[in-house]
Amino acid sequence: MRIAVVGTGYVGLVAGTCFAESGNEVVCVDQDAAKIRSLRRGKMPIYEPGLEELVRRNSQEGRLTFATQLPKAVRAAEIVFIAVGTPQGEDGSADLQHVLAVARDVARAMNGYKVIVNKSTVPVGTAVKVREVVRRETTHPFSVVSNPEFLKQGAAIDDFMKPDRVVVGAEDPRGAALMSELYAPFTRTGAPIMMMDCASAELAKYAANAMLATRISFMNEIANVCELVGADVDEVRRAIGSDRRIGSSFLFPGIGYGGSCFPKDVKAVMHFAAERDYEFKILKAVETVNQLQKTRLVARMRTHFGHLKGKTIAVWGLAFKPRTDDMREAPSIPLIEALLSAGVTVQAYDPEATRVAKGLFGARVTFAARSYDALKGADGLAILTEWNEFRRPDFAKMLKLMRSPVIFDGRNLFAPEQMKQSGFTYYSIGRH
Repeated sequence: MRIAVVGTGYVGLVAGTCFAESGNEVVCVDQDAAKIRSLRRGKMPIYEPGLEELVRRNSQEGRLTFATQLPKAVRAAEIVFIAVGTPQGEDGSADLQHVLAVARDVARAMNGYKVIVNKSTVPVGTAVKVREVVRRETTHPFSVVSNPEFLKQGAAIDDFMKPDRVVVGAEDPRGAALMSELYAPFTRTGAPIMMMDCASAELAKYAANAMLATRISFMNEIANVCELVGADVDEVRRAIGSDRRIGSSFLFPGIGYGGSCFPKDVKAVMHFAAERDYEFKILKAVETVNQLQKTRLVARMRTHFGHLKGKTIAVWGLAFKPRTDDMREAPSIPLIEALLSAGVTVQAYDPEATRVAKGLFGARVTFAARSYDALKGADGLAILTEWNEFRRPDFAKMLKLMRSPVIFDGRNLFAPEQMKQSGFTYYSIGRH
């Protein structure tokens, strides 16, 4: 099939590349000419394992191309995906100006029937707005479809190629049939293509992320209670996770969730519920817990040291999760800002996010080229992202490099007894 994907951000680039990998002819369109030139050279604007290899292979084989001219791409395509940003307003609302502008431009370029697909995360009712915009600009027939993505950063390629399910909001048979044909290669192992109305599809994405965020904040509260009563959150987690009604996913306590999806989507659900005079009390609590959890380690540091001014703290991990360079809403940001405000010298290391972090913190933070370099002369180590390379460090080497052997582990990477035997004072989340 011939596909145009408008927007080469995280969602658009991954989707376009994976569609090309399954044999389709895909044009990824972006108005950023410099970005398109970089993509043509095989240079990725984001870090995502496996993506660069797929982009280069499909580009070399001619299935994947990059362009700035939207009209030409639309005229050649059967299906046009809209995958542009929906920035969050201060009130939590999603800004649809880019989505609707693309819909208008697509309509003006149409030369026949097209399936126009909302791939961006958009609030309920967006399909109706897109349909109205397109109808005003063209007399050609078209279908508007909602097709939310459920990709985990760091595992996006696998998630797209081997989905748990494909959700399609389609309200006419022709559009539904083409989407079923497009996704058939990805669902051969039995994953369902779930056909539904557009409003349900739009809400499904928000509901999924809000549920996962809720599980994270719930477990963080359980961890905080564990600390008060002397329980071990790992044992509690294993006990409840073995219940088939609950399951074990997203039950790991830590220093809160971040990234481009959970924080934004939780706020968006609360906003469009409030627009309809409904207060989403649970999600309000989820967000409050998450914000408090992000700086919980700072309180631990104050208790341990008595005061923070003049201390040097090493930080391992800056990205909001491993296998990505994304620092949007990362817990590391408020934590480091709190340390800097307290007069702490911060020495940080991350395998992929250093470039992004330098743009956020500048010269206020010292960035190390290697993990152990960040430990030199440190009064303590804060572990904020669970990169695999942090899981089995040389503890003896760490003891020699650090001024004092204390670790504040926001991701529970190590066993408390092991750390005691290794000579460290060790603080983790919900354990004793």
